[in-house]
Amino acid sequence: MRNRNKAPKPAPPEPAKPGSGPQEQDRSTFEGESLGLLLESIQGKIKAARSLDGEALPEKIWLKQQFAIGVNEVTRVLERMPPSNDADDCPLEESLMSSNDNASYPRLQAILLASDCNPRWLTRHLPSLALSRKVPLILVKDKKRGSLRLGELVNLKTAIAIGIKAKGNAVNHIIQKILCNSDLNVERKSTGQSLLNGETNGNGQPGRAG
Repeated sequence: MRNRNKAPKPAPPEPAKPGSGPQEQDRSTFEGESLGLLLESIQGKIKAARSLDGEALPEKIWLKQQFAIGVNEVTRVLERMPPSNDADDCPLEESLMSSNDNASYPRLQAILLASDCNPRWLTRHLPSLALSRKVPLILVKDKKRGSLRLGELVNLKTAIAIGIKAKGNAVNHIIQKILCNSDLNVERKSTGQSLLNGETNGNGQPGRAG
């Protein structure tokens, strides 16, 4: 005997809207001239921060204190960070600039990620993991040279991912400008100096196109 009281069929799910999925994350992508100016600005800030620290430590050790270098190290730092419930897309500067001296784990302000990673599965987990910790991604795109460009920042041949630790230094300040400016403009002064949101390249020298 057929059951005449069949439950109504559930309505088909509505198609997901672009950008509404749990894996979606706001990302800034830099390529071409804007990438050159971005990396030049960060490199200048690294030199400034290194100079302020007095260069007491060997450069390799100092860089490890400022950055999580490589996919494995970035993953480890992210996993040690507690998941964030903060809904702010652009946290206050004071929170991102907090020192890690008294913290039991380092905090990442942002992650520079090369878009040319091969095989892709090496970095497939990073977007969702970073999203759960509210750590923004900055994608570096330069055909097949993104990892080479990132490696130059930390004096390595290549670097697929670089996590920027919140240390309250000059590097954090330039990254903060990128993260909190949705209408980011990378441009040049008529004098030839590179600008990133009004910042020079950190050493006062004329900028070069990427």
